[in-house]
Amino acid sequence: MNGISSPLLSIIHRDLLLAFRQKAELLQPLLFFMMVISLFPLGVGPGPETLQKIGPGVIWVAAILSALLGMDKLFRDDYLDGSLEQLQLAHVSLPLAMFAKVVVHWCGSFIPLLLISPLLALFLNLTTPMYWALLCTLALGTPLLSLVGAIAVALTVGLQRGGVLLSLLLIPVFIPLLIFATSAVESASMGLNYFPQLAIIGAMLCFAIAITPFAISYAIRVSHH
Repeated sequence: MNGISSPLLSIIHRDLLLAFRQKAELLQPLLFFMMVISLFPLGVGPGPETLQKIGPGVIWVAAILSALLGMDKLFRDDYLDGSLEQLQLAHVSLPLAMFAKVVVHWCGSFIPLLLISPLLALFLNLTTPMYWALLCTLALGTPLLSLVGAIAVALTVGLQRGGVLLSLLLIPVFIPLLIFATSAVESASMGLNYFPQLAIIGAMLCFAIAITPFAISYAIRVSHH
């Protein structure tokens, strides 16, 4: 067990150090996320009822767009400096190594988003039940964004301009998550039980945790041949 955990911990430690050294790339998706949300009240009007109605959808659309903005750099540097090829040759499980990299990406991209979510809830006039439902959907749904997105990133990592293709691949895949997440917050706004929607998102996340590390590894191998 120690023989497996030690290389994985070193991968996580290395990627975290690299992420925090590149503060501009770390902050770019978060600033984009906040800018998108701040522009919606200017376009649709500052009415509290209007903001409350569109707020959950706005936050989730902004989260998906910000995820796409920072997703292409998930394996880019490792591909350019040869680290991905070394991982394939190293005595470490490639699916576990890929999962560790996705965990680091989620920590850097979405934990700040979760931390500022109370301010966004106040800005969009969300009620307390709506905020807690939104927070639950973000906590369950954003890891799903990173895991599923990593598969498409691994497939397009060798392309010079893979950003557009990445968006075309991922946006249709993220639509079911968007539907269930906004439905959960809407149910909370009406005082209804929203746990069925959370259960569906949680089941999708569990399935992704079990399957996507192997799919990412296969996509990495395909992109290198």
